[in-house]
Amino acid sequence: MDIESEIRKIQERNRRVEADKAWETSLTRRILIAVMTYITIVIFLIVIYAPDPFLTAIVPTVAFMLSTLSLPFFKRLWLERVYR
Repeated sequence: MDIESEIRKIQERNRRVEADKAWETSLTRRILIAVMTYITIVIFLIVIYAPDPFLTAIVPTVAFMLSTLSLPFFKRLWLERVYR
């Protein structure tokens, strides 16, 4: 293989990796997961006849959102500690 085709392959791979990383950190992804989490929990609570399933399902959904918001902070701390 020639160098130009190798460079093109590396650039294509870099674009895919950057797109995956952008998706992983996107607000759209977090909102979609929160909505799917809420719907799943509501269905579960309805199936087990829990009181106020639509209201009760908000708690774990909010907990998930808070955990995703705090993870970048902890990731940065961890990276600083490991890669000093």
